[in-house]
Amino acid sequence: MSERTLAIIKPDAVKKHVIGDIIHRYEQVGLKPVAMKMLSMSKSVAEGFYAVHKARPFFGSLCDFMSSGPAVVLVLQGDNAIKKNRELMGATDPAKADAGTIRNAHGTNIEFNAVHGSDSPETAQFEIGYFFPGMEIFN
Repeated sequence: MSERTLAIIKPDAVKKHVIGDIIHRYEQVGLKPVAMKMLSMSKSVAEGFYAVHKARPFFGSLCDFMSSGPAVVLVLQGDNAIKKNRELMGATDPAKADAGTIRNAHGTNIEFNAVHGSDSPETAQFEIGYFFPGMEIFN
C-alpha cells in the first residue's frame, strides 16, 4: 500500500554533511522523496511541531536542538512508507539501533539522533501538513 510519511534530517546530521547519504538510504529501500526543503526552524515552529511532547521532560531541549541549525524536511512516498522508514531509522537511541540503520550510522546519542520519522498515518498527516501545503508535494 503506497503511503506518505514525513522525515526530518535533523540539525546534527546536516552539520555532519550526511544529507546525501541519508536520502540515498531512503531511495534504496523504495522511499521516493516527493517534497523536500531545507529550513531553520524557529523555536516556536519546533514547539508547535513537537507539541504532543509538551509535558515530557525533554521537550525544551528537543525544541532548542531542532532550532539550533538547518534541517531538511521531506515527504517520502512508497509502499508501507511509515513502517519502512521507522525500520530504516533504527531505535531512538543510536547505541541501541541495529547496524545499517541511519541512527546507528549517524546518530550521536538519544537526543542527537540524526533523523525523525512519523510513527502513524495520523501523525504523518499532521506532520506533512505542518511543513508542506498540498501544492508543494509531487507524485
